[in-house]
Amino acid sequence: MRILAARVASHFCRGRNANPRSQNFSSLTKKDDLTLEEEAERKIGWLLKIFFAGTATYVGYQFFPYMGDTLIQQSVSLLHVKDPLFKRIGASRLSRFAIDDERRMKVVELGGAQELLHMLRAAKDDKTRKEALKALAALSKSDEAANFLGSNGALSIVKSTPDSLEDADISTYKSNILKKLDDKELTVSSN
Repeated sequence: MRILAARVASHFCRGRNANPRSQNFSSLTKKDDLTLEEEAERKIGWLLKIFFAGTATYVGYQFFPYMGDTLIQQSVSLLHVKDPLFKRIGASRLSRFAIDDERRMKVVELGGAQELLHMLRAAKDDKTRKEALKALAALSKSDEAANFLGSNGALSIVKSTPDSLEDADISTYKSNILKKLDDKELTVSSN
C-alpha cells in the first residue's frame, strides 16, 4: 500500500520536476519535497484504508443476514424436530428473544407459541417441560401473546403439566403462566 501511495504521489509531483531549470529556482528544498511526498502517501493511505473498511462492511452486511427474524425463524423450526434436545434449544432461544412485545408477537406469528404448547403437551422429561414453560412464561408477559395462548388452550395444558420434585423452576414458571392467563380470562369474562 505504501508503494502504491508513493507512486501516486510521484505521479502528481511530476509536473513540478518536469523542467530541470525550474527546479533550481524553486523555493522548495529536497527536505520539503520529501515531506510533501510523505503527506501525500499518508492521505492516500487513509483513503485506501477507508475504502477497504467500507467495502468489508458492505460485504459483511450482505453475507451475514440480519440476525433478528432469521434467528427467531430458526428457533421456531427447531421446535418441529422430534429430538427433545433440539426442542429445548429452540425453546431456550425463544425465551431469550422474547424481551419486548414486538418480538413476542413475532414468535406468535411464526407459530412458536403453538409449537411450544405442543412441545409441553408431549414432553416426557422435566428438562423439556422446564424449557417449554420458561418460553411460554416469557411470551405470556405480552397481553396479545397471552390472549393467543388463552384462546389456544394453554390454560388446560399448563394446568395438566405435572410438577417436578427435582426442579422447582417448573412450578414457578407454571404459576406465573397460570396467573397471567387467569388474569386475562377474568378480564375477558368481565367485558
